[in-house]
Amino acid sequence: MASWVKKYFEEFEIEQSRQTTGRTITETDIVLHAGQTGDFFPHHMDEEWCKTQPFQRRIAHGTLIFSIAVGLTADHINEVSMTYGYDRLRFTRPVFIGDTIKVQVKIKDKTDHKKPGYGLVVELVEAYNQHQELVMVCEHILMVQKRN
Repeated sequence: MASWVKKYFEEFEIEQSRQTTGRTITETDIVLHAGQTGDFFPHHMDEEWCKTQPFQRRIAHGTLIFSIAVGLTADHINEVSMTYGYDRLRFTRPVFIGDTIKVQVKIKDKTDHKKPGYGLVVELVEAYNQHQELVMVCEHILMVQKRN
């Protein structure tokens, strides 16, 4: 369960990092995500067709991995912060059924926002599989209230 915190802009430190717990990707995850998004591409759904392809098996949707990775990082609710957006999203390796991903979050940058009393905090979000191979990377931008 998520905890509630108040972490103001001034309290974020460049290079500060944290790691999430792991989450194993299941066939059910892939099937549900396909149903929710309408993405039934054979790369995700057709085991036999995938055997004829370079990876030889089904791969998880990139958007599924992004969603799970973001969910893994949501271990606290910052009352003075909100998501401003995501940049530079890349899927660097396929994720397969049975892979377990963990996420490393590191504060990359801080800048003032045009809205008085707020700043932007950029988190580098990196998802790794159980072999410590990078599978997804992006930047999460937070708009955070300043203390003063």
